[in-house]
Amino acid sequence: MKGWRRRFDDPIPLPRGRQLVTLQDAAGYMMKLPKGEQQLEEWQTATEALIMAAEGRGPLLRVGMLRALNRHVEREFNPDRKDSHWGKRKLARDS
Repeated sequence: MKGWRRRFDDPIPLPRGRQLVTLQDAAGYMMKLPKGEQQLEEWQTATEALIMAAEGRGPLLRVGMLRALNRHVEREFNPDRKDSHWGKRKLARDS
């Protein structure tokens, strides 16, 4: 399916349980944002990527939308999540 009815591979979750399933859903959501918020760099980037995907000029990426939606979320490094299954790296000098 092409154009604005094109679906995301995985829906984009929104606050309050809603989801953006198609490009048309995402465009409608962005159009309802306050004008000041629409002018933010994150939303401008997401809008450009959305238009390019709808016109078939670019890949269908969720990254722009997710970055704009989560721009206030502070990412933290959680060392407990880090997998250390590789073990200690052996260097040539240690042979």
